Amino acid sequence: MTLLRALSVWSLLAVVMVMPVIVAAGSEYLQYRSAVYVVAGFAGIIALSILLLQPLLASGLLPGLPMAVGRRVHRWTGVALLLAIAVHVVGLWITSPPDMIDALTFTAPTAFSVFGVIAMWALILAALLAVFRRKLRLRPQLWRLAHVTWAAVVAVGSVAHAILIEGTMGNISKAMICVVLLGALGMTVYRLQPWKGMLRRTQPRLPR
Repeated sequence: MTLLRALSVWSLLAVVMVMPVIVAAGSEYLQYRSAVYVVAGFAGIIALSILLLQPLLASGLLPGLPMAVGRRVHRWTGVALLLAIAVHVVGLWITSPPDMIDALTFTAPTAFSVFGVIAMWALILAALLAVFRRKLRLRPQLWRLAHVTWAAVVAVGSVAHAILIEGTMGNISKAMICVVLLGALGMTVYRLQPWKGMLRRTQPRLPR
């Protein structure tokens, strides 16, 4: 039963992650688009799929994968996520520099651009916290709270960015991966409860 459950979870996860890519590959929006634009768009879709793995790996929610191993994989998938976002942003910059300048300066008329840029900067901050964890010398509770907070901003911002875009991802596959991502985020936050240690430290001691 445990093996069957693990196979079911991994199979469903694979479907949720791969389906948006398959749907996008057959989208009519790809017609008359340059190769750079297509690569940039698919990099964004792949980044969303990788993002789905991050909370599941960090909290040990994937069956058959110990939390210690999951967190090591979490670091490498984090690097892959950063690379995918870099390709996404650079590709869009090449195809339309004015639009990217508007997005990065929060002057774009489209809401999805704002959410996308917020998610990007939150991802960079979460990554910097991970890279400079020892040098910052933050208490483990404070570091975990900060990292989870920025990661949550990445997830919510990415979902808003994806939902608001009328692009290559189909509405059903897009909604499916976004709902699962938010669910994974919610379960991870509930399981890790990063605020718990902070609350214990901030509670005043009662006089004896």
